[in-house]
Amino acid sequence: MPSWLDVYHSRMADPQTAAAAIKSGDRVFLTGNCSVPQKVLAALVERAPRELENVEIVQVLTVGEADYVKPEMEGHIRVNTLFVSHNIRQAVNEGRADFTPCFLSEIPRLFRSGILALDVALIHVSPPDEHGFCSYGVEVGVTKTAAETAKLVIAEVNEQMPRTLGDSFIHVSKIDIAVPVDYPLPEFRQSASSEVQERIGKLIADMIPDGATLQTGIGGIPDAVLRYLTDKKDLGIHTELFSDGVIDLVEMGVINNERKSIHRGKIIAGFLLGTQRLYDFVHNNPIVELHPTEYVNDPFLIAQNDRMVAINSALEVDLTGQVCADSIGPRLYSGVGGQVDFIRGAARSKGGLPIIAMPSTAAGGKISRIVPLLKHGAGVVTTRNDVHYVVTEYGVADLYGRTIRERARALIDIAHPDFREELERQAYELNYLGRIYPVGGKTG
Repeated sequence: MPSWLDVYHSRMADPQTAAAAIKSGDRVFLTGNCSVPQKVLAALVERAPRELENVEIVQVLTVGEADYVKPEMEGHIRVNTLFVSHNIRQAVNEGRADFTPCFLSEIPRLFRSGILALDVALIHVSPPDEHGFCSYGVEVGVTKTAAETAKLVIAEVNEQMPRTLGDSFIHVSKIDIAVPVDYPLPEFRQSASSEVQERIGKLIADMIPDGATLQTGIGGIPDAVLRYLTDKKDLGIHTELFSDGVIDLVEMGVINNERKSIHRGKIIAGFLLGTQRLYDFVHNNPIVELHPTEYVNDPFLIAQNDRMVAINSALEVDLTGQVCADSIGPRLYSGVGGQVDFIRGAARSKGGLPIIAMPSTAAGGKISRIVPLLKHGAGVVTTRNDVHYVVTEYGVADLYGRTIRERARALIDIAHPDFREELERQAYELNYLGRIYPVGGKTG
């Protein structure tokens, strides 16, 4: 019997015993996305009101219920999140949870430097292989570095966690408490793309050349882009995350990664969000490699891929090109994530396309997403210095190297027609288009 098996068996425990190892005042990293370790977390939440004070949970994005941020957890557990997901958004905006802004590529540095020193890493892995190595499965991203730097590692070892390849393994000797579990991972399903998202997807797909390497995430627009790429050749993937939409293009041979500049033949990502179909696809699949986010999201590494296409979203863009993607006014909505990492990487790529994509309106067409000025309190995620292409369903605005006057005109031209006249009037008031608003409105 391999010697590691003795170590592994000696460290097995049930969820309640594992949760009991967390002490008051501990800072606990919680692995996220579809990989949240449900059993130990539930045991921690059950125990906390009786026995714990001031436990800090550090996380990025989590999927599913978040009982650990309910009001009754105040004083016992407090979340410090580096991305505001929907399940903790209310708690953050009510002041019951904290938000730490940070580029996704730099989050691991917070752990390694000791700025966010971790007492415990609560992770979720596959069963060990014949050599004693467990895979981090669908979430390598920031989890691998957290596990390598925490004083105590607690792992749910799930029979249903896919074994993903790449820089994605931890040996059982590095796991202090192993909790055997057997439950399906939550699935992250997207609704069908809207007509507007389909139009945006078609415009972006037309921009993408054969041999491009894509950063494509989840949502109606990325899914629409993928559906319009069936006539392309030799596409590759280098992205912080991907979902089910990639699978069809791999099976069709459209995505083969053969013309990538680095990691040729491989899909490179940090984590996965999707359905059981995706989990089955990545299990022991040598075409897929997951790596830590400080590697995947490194702008200098991203830039080494020729024809790098980065597709990111926005809540609003002002007429100078400033991109707000993390807040609605002062109300925190999401976070920085990997947008700047990939926009800057694609900008420095030979033949790269850094793209910000969004519908022209929000609130059922009542609000323009292209605005003269960002809302009071809005956060600038991507600066106007970094922006190249902005795409709505009405066209593509190329802002790079353009004056403020040229930018304002280009953005007005892709705004919803119902808002163009008012945007133009306000652009003149701001002296973006000149000092005098022409009688009768737009002069062309």
